[in-house]
Order: sequence, then C-alpha cells, then structure tokens
Amino acid sequence: MSAQSTTAPPVPPRPGAQAPGPTLRSRLFRFEAVAAPYAYIAPFFLLFLAFGLFPLVYTMWISFQSYELGSDPEWTGWENYVWLFTNEKFYNALANTFTLGVLSTVPQLLLALGLAHLLNYRMRGRNFFRVAMMMPYATSVAASTLVFAQIFGRDNGFANWLLSLVGLDALDWRNGDLSAQIAISIIVIWRWTGYNALIYLAGMQSIPQDLYEAAALDGANRWQQFLHVTLPGLRPTILFTVVVSTIGATQLFGEPLLFGGVDGGALNQYQTLGLFMYQQGWAFGALGRAATIAWVTFLLIIVLVLLNTALARWRDRDPQGARR
Repeated sequence: MSAQSTTAPPVPPRPGAQAPGPTLRSRLFRFEAVAAPYAYIAPFFLLFLAFGLFPLVYTMWISFQSYELGSDPEWTGWENYVWLFTNEKFYNALANTFTLGVLSTVPQLLLALGLAHLLNYRMRGRNFFRVAMMMPYATSVAASTLVFAQIFGRDNGFANWLLSLVGLDALDWRNGDLSAQIAISIIVIWRWTGYNALIYLAGMQSIPQDLYEAAALDGANRWQQFLHVTLPGLRPTILFTVVVSTIGATQLFGEPLLFGGVDGGALNQYQTLGLFMYQQGWAFGALGRAATIAWVTFLLIIVLVLLNTALARWRDRDPQGARR
C-alpha cells in the first residue's frame, strides 16, 4: 500500500492582518509610467514658453506702453493703436505687403505645381532636377538678394540688357513703384518655387496609381488626368502651401530690406509691414509702436489663415452642402 501525499490547506489570514503594501520598486515603475509622457513633451513646452508664449505676451504688454530706447516704459493704453490706425504709412505698408504677396505667391505656387507635375513623370536626370530645385532655397537671403540687386541694376543690370534686346527702355528698378515690387517678387519666386515644388511632388506620389489607370481607361488624356485626379488629390497639400506662403508674404522682410533699405524706397513704395515695424523700433527707437505693429501683423496673419481655411472648406462642399 503506497502512502498518499497530502497538501496542507491554506492558512487563512488572521483577523485584522493587512496585505503587504507595494514595494519601492513597484512604486517607481508606476510613477515612471505616469510621468514619462510628460517628461518627453516637457522640453517642447519649456522652449515654447520661453521663446514663444512669453515674447508674445510681453510684446502685447509693450504695445500699450510708450517705450523708447534707453528709457523706462510708460503706460499709455490704446494710444499706440490709435496712432497706427490713423497713420498713412501703415496703410501704405499694408497695401505693399498685399501686392507683394500676390505678385510673389500666385506665380510661385503655379510654377511649383507645374514643375512638380513634370518631375512626377519618368524622365532622365529626374533626381538631378529635384536636387537643383532646392539650391535656391539653400542659398541665404542676403546672398540671393544682393545678386538680384546687381541683376536689376539701373546702368549695367542684366534685366535692362534683356529689355534693350526687345527695344524697351531701361528701368530704374529700385526707385520705381511697380518695377521694384516685381523685382522683389522675382527674388521670392526664385527662392521658394523649388521648395513648394518638392512638397507638391511628395503629394502627387501619394496619389494611388490606380486612379490614373482608371482615368486612362475612360479616355482621359494627361491634362484631364491632371485636372480631375491630381488636383483633387492635392487639395490638402495646396491648402498647406497657400497658408504657409500667405504667412511668409505677410512677414516679408529680408528681400525688400536688402534690395532698397529700411525705408522701402525713396517714397516707401515697397515698404512692407516688417520693414515698417523695423523702422519704428530700431531706426526711430519707438519700441512701443513697433510692438503694436507686430501684434497687428500677428492678428492679420490669423485672419488670413482662417480665411484660407474657410475658403478651402467651402470649396470641398458639394452643391447640397455636404462635405466631400
């Protein structure tokens, strides 16, 4: 007869006895699981608070002060805003910013869209052309503007030489009104077209190839495929480039400054909001007024971005009002 093994029954806990608490290691693991996401995103928010939010709030506070270089700020309320909205130079800078934005943004995005469409097809040297289009963007604003200032020179400029070939008189590009704005717009177009073209090209390559094959089976040529397949697929990308280009046009500063100085020409004919703000703050020493211009420009950018977004949403609606 073999002996049967017996297991001892579990000992019930004594009345009033407590279960052992979590160890220090388990507490550390639990704390790490909760705090780790916040630690990962903390550097961004710290940098944003230091270099984003604080300068924004401080600039708004300065805009309500009479603050001159070398003196203490003095609270004046809405006086700087009243000065700004009753100043003819502000409206001149606002109009110049708008015209320069239209002259530079619209041709720039159209050229970028056309270049991206060409590079989307298989062709020899396609990678070379893609890299070459980024060269203007990699060039500094100062270098490119100084080169174009020589091209648009009044006496020995290359642009006037081209005009002479077709029998046109030479232009004083820097001192003209429309001519100066065209010259500055060409600088902006040259620098940013390749950048936007590569963004469009990336968007085109994300469009499924099946859509093009189906359109070709339906008898659509390349132009019809571009209109009915490529453009609808690029709507989010086009909205992004329009918004970014609008912000850049509103903040246009380096090109007109290096082309003709802080005054934007002898008659302020191409002085932008950025130049006007710089002139008030560092040429005249009126930091309070410069902060006011900065905040009005910031609010203008917000309005333009919201307007572009609203137009894009309205365009994406069908005739019955439903979103596509």
